[in-house]
Amino acid sequence: MLSQSSRSRAVLTGAVTLVLAAALAACGGSDGGNKGDSAKADGTPAATTPAGDAGATTAPGAPTGTTTAAPAGGGKVLMPTGPAANLGKVRDTGAGPIFLTKVTGAKSGVTGQVWVWLPPEYNDPKYAKSGFPVLTLFAGGQSNGYNTWTDNQLPIQEENEKLVKEGKAHPFIMIMPVQNFTSDEKNALDCSDIPGHEKMATWMAQDIPDFVRANFRTVKGRDGWGVMGASTGGFCSAKLALQYPDVYKAAVPIDGYFIPDSGFWKGHDAEKAANNPDILVTQGKADVKMYVTAGGANGYEKNIVTNWVKKAVAPVSITYYEQPGGKHLTSDFKKMIPDTLVWLTANLAGPASD
Repeated sequence: MLSQSSRSRAVLTGAVTLVLAAALAACGGSDGGNKGDSAKADGTPAATTPAGDAGATTAPGAPTGTTTAAPAGGGKVLMPTGPAANLGKVRDTGAGPIFLTKVTGAKSGVTGQVWVWLPPEYNDPKYAKSGFPVLTLFAGGQSNGYNTWTDNQLPIQEENEKLVKEGKAHPFIMIMPVQNFTSDEKNALDCSDIPGHEKMATWMAQDIPDFVRANFRTVKGRDGWGVMGASTGGFCSAKLALQYPDVYKAAVPIDGYFIPDSGFWKGHDAEKAANNPDILVTQGKADVKMYVTAGGANGYEKNIVTNWVKKAVAPVSITYYEQPGGKHLTSDFKKMIPDTLVWLTANLAGPASD
């Protein structure tokens, strides 16, 4: 984990002075632009068992049938409502299995893949009546049928459990949805409800939380809900947190960008503006906390990120971190996992029981 001496932070609430990292590496040339991810090859595990296929199972700890949710207004834990989803195990990690299912959203009509990881504590008898915080993760690149948070390129699950044992992080339920249904870089879905296309923002920020609450014990309200993503996933996490502050309390855009750029927006300028984090961050409507990062070796990326951070208007609160010598590479995103989990732990509620 990065030590405090090796980084410099500045918390911005509204138009507060930006302080850059003290230990800057020399600015380098572009390493593929601020949007591209170094790992765009299809990383879907070969043993994928989608929901409904032979061999699909109910994840350990998931409800086995329809149950009654905790009554509104009382207690901290929201019990699963069911019915339980069929989750097929796709990979074992050093911190437990990753599952895969398909979620069809009642509000969006979208059907897409969702990967799920439950921390070992979820099935520990000591936590049998506890609700858990939820972290939704968005990958870099198009994330069409693959996810770098699930294929060991970004081993966040093992790191989370290590930090839990050290008393430095909450055990998070991790939800990792697909972001696109095409690999066309110029016509992505931008985690948005683009007219004439899949309602991805509704699916991601409403249907997927509904799926999580139906299947798992969670912390009631938004205090235990966060989003994080790298590169394209950074755009998605920033945008959705600003659009849905009633759902998410905290967001971590890692080396992201902040202007939607899909060709699908053509002819829909008003809708594009409503989904533009470069505008949303200036409106003073979202009471969310963010940990926003840039790589110190990428001058182009630093300019994009720091210029966006300066635009933040309260109640948005931003902590800026510049990774010394960091490039726009999955290997450098990986190095930031411990620090981001510690920050999320400080800004989201942990496991709670009534």
